[in-house]
Amino acid sequence: MRFRKSSGYAAYPLLAVLLFASFAARAQDATPQQQQSTDPAAPQSTPQQRAEVLREAQVRVNARRKQRVQQIIQDTYSHKFEFDFGGGYLRFRPGNHLQHNSESGWDVDITDYVRGNLGVTADFRGYYGVAYTGPNQFTTYEPSISQYTFLAGPRYRFYRGQHWGWTGQVEAGVGHGNFGTGTNGLPPQFVGLYSDATVLNVSAGASVDYNLGPGLAIRLTPNYLITNYGSTMQYNAGGNLGIVYRFGRK
Repeated sequence: MRFRKSSGYAAYPLLAVLLFASFAARAQDATPQQQQSTDPAAPQSTPQQRAEVLREAQVRVNARRKQRVQQIIQDTYSHKFEFDFGGGYLRFRPGNHLQHNSESGWDVDITDYVRGNLGVTADFRGYYGVAYTGPNQFTTYEPSISQYTFLAGPRYRFYRGQHWGWTGQVEAGVGHGNFGTGTNGLPPQFVGLYSDATVLNVSAGASVDYNLGPGLAIRLTPNYLITNYGSTMQYNAGGNLGIVYRFGRK
């Protein structure tokens, strides 16, 4: 009887150990779930929060892109000098009673940007063509003619972009016309041409540049060339297409 009682007393600590182990196992199973539920990173963000994160990321990307574009524009238009060379085209009336003819030629100019977007340009051109004089007693029908212009004036850059740039210019100077070179010694006025002369020339135009890089561009310049041969005014439409090379730093 005593043995049974003593063995019963001994079973109590064993039961207590088993109960404690069971509670400890349950506590361990519940702890990760509780930590997972209380972890601030665990809950899924709302659609509004995700949209705000994407918006902020896009703002940063746009800011970096804008900064790169501004740097390219600065590198492009901080050059002090521009050298432009290419070909030209002109519609010209070589005599008061003759029809217009098409002339082709070359154009070279250099610009010094003295202050900001304001520059000074020196411009040199040559035009070559054939005058249609019509049938005449001198058997001179299509004599060759040529003109050379020496101009200078202000150029202003009124738009500066990453790929495109716009400038306007007004130039004045002198032009020399050779109208008797193809008449075989015959005075050109005998077949209705102007006499060889050096006269006042004025040109006005606007240029559009397509930038190939900070130091290189393609330039198209529609313009008007006003001449004064034969004591009359000629208003000649034309244009130039060339390559612009930028160099030097302000």
